[in-house]
Amino acid sequence: MSLHLQRDLESLEQDLLAQSSIVERMIYRASRALRELRTDLISEVREYEDQVNQQEVEIEEECLKMLALHQPVAVDLRRVATVLKVNSDLERIADLAVNISERALVLVLHPEFEFPNKLDRMVEAAIGMVRDALDAFVRLDVEAARDVCKRDDVVDELNRQVIVDLKSFLQDNIDEIEPALQYFSAARHIERIGDHATNIAEDVIYLVDGEIARHRHEDDPIEQETP
Repeated sequence: MSLHLQRDLESLEQDLLAQSSIVERMIYRASRALRELRTDLISEVREYEDQVNQQEVEIEEECLKMLALHQPVAVDLRRVATVLKVNSDLERIADLAVNISERALVLVLHPEFEFPNKLDRMVEAAIGMVRDALDAFVRLDVEAARDVCKRDDVVDELNRQVIVDLKSFLQDNIDEIEPALQYFSAARHIERIGDHATNIAEDVIYLVDGEIARHRHEDDPIEQETP
């Protein structure tokens, strides 16, 4: 690898980490807007989204420029490809954070509706997955990446429990369907954040091992632990 390529790759990865920090902040702000019915936080989340969108374009342009100028091969090519894919996942997570925050626009009209307590656990689990997936990317840690993939089941189970709880509540409170639907939607968006974090972790596996881990079944060797 040339020194110029090494320098450009390191700069690119630093930009990606800065992007992930903004996205993580967005998820926290969005969850606060939902929990505390803080509609003022929606504009803050949207402002962050503008930053993420602009940075996504800049990172993509840098990746394409590197492909054209340096023509990387093997692991260097995988590094650029991985940055491109992670960049896209982070932008989509940012979109989901905006969607979550906007649920507060309706929920503020129903302040008496009890906040589903499992949503906080979902948010914490999803943010932890995003953070740890990026850490695995920085450290090229395949085992940490596989651990993130496994933790997606936790978010999925919490999502299922939130849905079950809300359905049970609506059986005796059908007039509360509007706020319940907003929480249904929020839970779904949080679950999707977990999916994107899993995508990032799978991209780390691809980067290090050169194997595409997406869409594998549980009995596939890539998913199995080495004894």
